[in-house]
Amino acid sequence: MTTMDQLYQQVILDHSRERHGEGLEPASSGESFQVNPTCGDEVRLQVHLTAAGDRIDRVTWEGQGCAISQASTSVLVDLVDGAELATADRLGELFRDMMHTRSGPPAATVEHLGDGAAFAGVAKYPARVKCAMLGWVALRDATARALAAADPSSTPENSTDTGEPHE
Repeated sequence: MTTMDQLYQQVILDHSRERHGEGLEPASSGESFQVNPTCGDEVRLQVHLTAAGDRIDRVTWEGQGCAISQASTSVLVDLVDGAELATADRLGELFRDMMHTRSGPPAATVEHLGDGAAFAGVAKYPARVKCAMLGWVALRDATARALAAADPSSTPENSTDTGEPHE
């Protein structure tokens, strides 16, 4: 194992033990519950938008499952809290692309994802990709629901709780 692999592994272990954003609140702008049917990992994620509705104020969540699913959602919180919706969506796409690239992420992706780049090695294990994507799928769904609630003429994308990324 290389030093970089060890560092990445430590990031995942640290986030799975000390989860950022964990704990649901009584109200949110949008909420999503996602399950990975392959392994049973679960995440219920709330997105809280700013009053203007163009920025994520904060993300809260609760879940159970493997270290990868829990750590990935914790890292997601660090990346998107306070971010504009477009930025959060772009980070989700970078993460999703990284999960489908077995040769490792480009340097620009590593720079944008910060600790999220620790999950690059997960791409080598297709069964674990769904674990790493669970929080990101929940974020996309919760944001769509929040935007739909703010604009009743639109309809949120239906995620059907599969844990699969929307493509």
